[in-house]
Amino acid sequence: MKGKWALVTGATAGLGLAVAEGLAGAGANIVLHDLVAPKQAADDLRTRFDVKVIAAGVDLSQRHAIEAMMADLLDRCGVVDILINNAVVRHFAAVEQFPPDRWEQALAVNLSAPFHLIRLALPAMKQRGWGRIINMGSIYSTRAVEDRIDYVTTKTAILGMTRAVAIETARSGITCNTLCPGTLPTPAILNKIATMAAESGRPVEDVTGAYLGERQPTQRFIAMDAVAAMIVFLCGAAANDITGASLPIDGGWSVA
Repeated sequence: MKGKWALVTGATAGLGLAVAEGLAGAGANIVLHDLVAPKQAADDLRTRFDVKVIAAGVDLSQRHAIEAMMADLLDRCGVVDILINNAVVRHFAAVEQFPPDRWEQALAVNLSAPFHLIRLALPAMKQRGWGRIINMGSIYSTRAVEDRIDYVTTKTAILGMTRAVAIETARSGITCNTLCPGTLPTPAILNKIATMAAESGRPVEDVTGAYLGERQPTQRFIAMDAVAAMIVFLCGAAANDITGASLPIDGGWSVA
């Protein structure tokens, strides 16, 4: 993977940053994207892994901004070899109370942005005869949950996009797959569990086990570096024939 360029969207922190670290550790040069250019994170990656790193700040709800970013990256890098569509927005509300502007934003960031990034990255990938596209799905790509119609809808639709891209690129040396993680130890989830523990007077460990036990049979969080390791694997030669797949990393949640 040394010398290849990987674009990771939504990469200031959390899963996106973990994925960028995994790819940088494997030798890839990194484009770290977020709404505001993550310059500090880019400097840290550059120092830790001795790879080239570009920080890009772009609003993915704006098509013209995406096009401008990709034109700049293709001019500077020649190709985006690896595209990780990780950025996501979400809003919590019942269907009839869901703000229309938040719905439009979710469609733009969670669904249209991956489409535009893929269509703009593909020509150079095809010219070089190699590429990796990984769309970040979710356990909710195949399940429903209340008050998250934007998230469930877009994460379900990304599976169809993955299949369509995979079938069109099957003979081009390019693969396209979706990863569907379960519950990750995000700040929002950890804060929720801490609040539940404080209100109930129970130890955080007990509340965590009970919370995850309702979802993931393993009763433990999905490690972000495990998701990153799967992405690194999918970018390697051993995964040349894995394309169009929806791969769960959910501690057995999807089969429970």
